[in-house]
Amino acid sequence: MSADKTKIAEQFIGAIPHSRALGMELTQIGAGTAEIVMAYDERFVGDPETGVIHGGAVSALMDTCCGAAAMSHPASPGATATIDLRIDYMRPATPGQKIRAQAECYHITRSVAFVRARAMDDDETRPVATATGAFTVEAKS
Repeated sequence: MSADKTKIAEQFIGAIPHSRALGMELTQIGAGTAEIVMAYDERFVGDPETGVIHGGAVSALMDTCCGAAAMSHPASPGATATIDLRIDYMRPATPGQKIRAQAECYHITRSVAFVRARAMDDDETRPVATATGAFTVEAKS
């Protein structure tokens, strides 16, 4: 992937206020792939009794990672927006552990990028959540 697209993806994530507020860190970007990590933070706990991170924080992480994967695809001209995102929650994330989202843009047309992702904590054998989504692709000028 070009250095320009990497820089654009990093700036995109850094410019989104909720990404900064949730402490998202872009750890990998490639030709249609992305990985973003979100550290455990008690401010994002959805259930104080269990310490489990709220599903909305996981959703935001996966949406942002999918968008970065769509932007980084070689056929994508740049910016994107979510059209549709389906998230299936498999299990609660383990309290105290970071959550890592990995996304792949597996198909792209002139106007839509199709992406799939999964979110994992330290248990690499069972995903916390999976996602499939469609994202806009800007027309090349």
